Amino acid sequence: MQEETSYGIGNVLNAAYARHRDNVAGAPADYIPELAAVDPNRFGIAVATVDGALHKIGDADYPFTIQSISKAFVYCLALELIGRDAVLERVGVEPSGDAFNAIVFDPHTNRAFNPMVNAGAITVAGIIHDVAGAGAFDFILERLSDAAGHRLEMDEAVYRSEAETGHRNRAIGHLLRNVGALKGNVDDVVDLYFRQCSILVTASDLARMGATLAHVGENPVTGRQVFDLMAVRNTLAVMFTCGMYDYSGNWAYDVGVPAKSGVGGGIVGVVNRQLGIGSFSPRLDAKGNSVRGIAAFKDIGDELGLHLFDCSNAGSAFVRPFLK
Repeated sequence: MQEETSYGIGNVLNAAYARHRDNVAGAPADYIPELAAVDPNRFGIAVATVDGALHKIGDADYPFTIQSISKAFVYCLALELIGRDAVLERVGVEPSGDAFNAIVFDPHTNRAFNPMVNAGAITVAGIIHDVAGAGAFDFILERLSDAAGHRLEMDEAVYRSEAETGHRNRAIGHLLRNVGALKGNVDDVVDLYFRQCSILVTASDLARMGATLAHVGENPVTGRQVFDLMAVRNTLAVMFTCGMYDYSGNWAYDVGVPAKSGVGGGIVGVVNRQLGIGSFSPRLDAKGNSVRGIAAFKDIGDELGLHLFDCSNAGSAFVRPFLK
């Protein structure tokens, strides 16, 4: 695998990192005690291409917990396990416009609006638990590890912190059980959700995982087919419309790539058939997104022409010469 930075992407990453590394707006999440203890000054960016190259700068190899970014990948697994129609019966795909932890369901279906909010993600965890039972977390960890290209681990301290303070998510779980969206034991399902959110990754891992989605589910480095093709397509669609909490509309407008953020400070972005982008900076805005991460993505997207609806199609014209 190519580790050195190529001229084009390297210059873009260097410029984005230099422009935003001194930005101290925002603060780490404090409702999970372990997240509040993270060094707020960490900042890293990585880009992985579908040709297997990895480009990175700053704290791109500093580990942090994946948090809500896991929602996208676990949703992809649920689609693969029980199929699109069965998943849609239990969780929708409409943007909610509400905060990620809102206790609100679609009034027309009495289901979670989409799998990128907590209610939807807990429903999806329930689907995985229905199929895999006690082995559900091992199944999730193995597949996310395959996407990253190496064995990932869970942060036990963060998991314990989430389990001790996650009463709102337990409340959501019981409401989901009440309306029939959850079928299993609520405590087991919510515990699985806490565990998946506590998986440790780096910005480099996220870039590789994004590149795996960009490469239609195949890890570009290992050659392993990690995710089902149609599941990837449907996951990217929901990431594009719902992946950035209640900032998703602005993100689609300004950045224009499927993405998912997490309150651990990470963001993963996917440019279909081209590359994955990962960023890490734990200072969050009021909506729960990384301040420096959003700013860096905007710069990288503008410079490389990555917006899905870029009229000049600069993504194809500019990025492809630097993929190798």
